[in-house]
Amino acid sequence: MTAKDRVAVIGASGYAGAELVRLISSHPKVSLTLLTSRQYAGKPYEEVFPSFTGYVKQKCELFEPEDAIKKADIFFLALPHKASMRVASPLIEAGKKVIDLSADFRFNNLESYETNYQKHEVPDLLQKSVYGLCEVYKEKIIDADLIGNPGCYPTSILLPLIPFLKSKLIDSQGIIADSKSGVSGAGRTPSLGTLYCEVNEGFKAYKVSEHRHAPEIDENLSIAAGNDVNIMFVPHLVPMSRGIVSTIYARCINETNENQLLDCLKSTYSNCPFIRILPEGRMPNAAHVRGTNFCDIGVKYSPNHGMAVIVSTIDNLIKGAAGQAIQNMNIMMGFSETDGIEAMPFSI
Repeated sequence: MTAKDRVAVIGASGYAGAELVRLISSHPKVSLTLLTSRQYAGKPYEEVFPSFTGYVKQKCELFEPEDAIKKADIFFLALPHKASMRVASPLIEAGKKVIDLSADFRFNNLESYETNYQKHEVPDLLQKSVYGLCEVYKEKIIDADLIGNPGCYPTSILLPLIPFLKSKLIDSQGIIADSKSGVSGAGRTPSLGTLYCEVNEGFKAYKVSEHRHAPEIDENLSIAAGNDVNIMFVPHLVPMSRGIVSTIYARCINETNENQLLDCLKSTYSNCPFIRILPEGRMPNAAHVRGTNFCDIGVKYSPNHGMAVIVSTIDNLIKGAAGQAIQNMNIMMGFSETDGIEAMPFSI
């Protein structure tokens, strides 16, 4: 029997960390050998997340680089921004594979990262990292040792827009992305704005035109378009636990129709198991991708306005975080792209 590759989840006590643990535990090609959490060090993982009782028997440990390097071959970093860059450096030096779920390795442009986050402590590694949008940068991911796993909002916006920009079907200027996210996108750390009584029966926009995901979106859309792109991105918080719906408005360069737009998406993603292009007349629903690594995309063309209305939905914790991270690992390691993340959506 072939030995399985050993996997560590660094920062296993957050929502994305928990989803990594859940998915990796049933992955056919890897075994979970290290879980770290500063807050819960020494505690059995099933006490941190009781739903895993009987499935995950490890205890949480403190992250100690020398010890961690001995225990795993592949590292998922589910850590806050800035913390990840410090952890990644010794792991990469030791020849390990690293998939980082923070923003620390998502940018090609150092100045853009430092303007929107903080000073980067290992800029040389930033230049070596690959942006892990699997369906777009797969060829680069295959040879990568360090992946910057995309943000959840960017994933929901980039996947539907990039094919249209590359095909010159839409104008790269004046794009508007109106996105709605469930509360888990804010993380597991308690805060006033995510308390039940603050969120329930509410629906609000936040960080309008100043969200830190916007530069990440602009950078990758600019690569696809071949010119500078600066979209209007407006995120909203909705009272559901998980999921993102992005409704995107873009002006078409020439008169078109739904079939032409759908054909562009279908041809781009024909060999991508986690992209589902919905037929004419159907629009995505966050409930239909819940718990899965799917991105559903639907399109409507408005001839009166000369605009395409593009709707996409993902589970922010799976395709927007842990599932895409595992998809990246599968590509890096030469596994089947769907290993461990091929779950069918819930019916209700």
